[in-house]
Amino acid sequence: MSRLFSSVVGSIKNLNRFERTLWTVSVIVIIVSFFAAGQPDVLVLCATLVGVTALVFVAKGDVLGQILCFIFSLLYAAVSFRFAYYGEMISYIGMSGVIALISTVSWIRHPYAEKQVKVNRLTRRCAFGVALLTVAVTVAFYFILKLLGTASLIVSTISIATSFSASALTVLRSPYYAVMYSLNDIVLITLWVIAAVSDPSSIPMIFCFVMFLINDLYGFYNWRRMEKQQKTKAIEDDADNIEKDR
Repeated sequence: MSRLFSSVVGSIKNLNRFERTLWTVSVIVIIVSFFAAGQPDVLVLCATLVGVTALVFVAKGDVLGQILCFIFSLLYAAVSFRFAYYGEMISYIGMSGVIALISTVSWIRHPYAEKQVKVNRLTRRCAFGVALLTVAVTVAFYFILKLLGTASLIVSTISIATSFSASALTVLRSPYYAVMYSLNDIVLITLWVIAAVSDPSSIPMIFCFVMFLINDLYGFYNWRRMEKQQKTKAIEDDADNIEKDR
């Protein structure tokens, strides 16, 4: 238990000043929106705080982010169920949660440095495979969600597409996971705006995904920066090895 606590503390200490500021601002915005909604919902608050915290560490390339993503998927699925967003519920329990666990294993097996995963360059074959699977999953879920009487069917189906592709790219350790999650955030903002029209208690979810969007945009920037740094270091190491062999 103490080892786990030390690992979490180490992950927090590894955040730079901007990341800590982004995390703090995200938490404050969500808490303020939670109480401003007028109808406090503890489950919604817990889900949003866990979710936004997860993204800070995912953007850092820290495996702790994936563990928190799994916890968030369970909480968010429960919230979605209450609003009859069955697509969100099913995708987060059966897809995002499972993929978060797979990503955890993938990131642990491909470390670059302490608290940082090795960034992977996406090949055309992998990109085509992700696109093909995304289409297949989206079509299948459209009919499943229609059968279940899912609210906002089209928006929920689009959410499935962006969420699946983002999750797949996360497993593959590609910086472009953040691009797809950013698109997913925009879809989810739309989804919860629709819900907020009839139920003000869902307003915090709107602010949640606005902060998610900001965090995911930073995640893309940071992963691209990590990719360049790791590539530069690999070139330098290769040059040193060649020099030693002479």
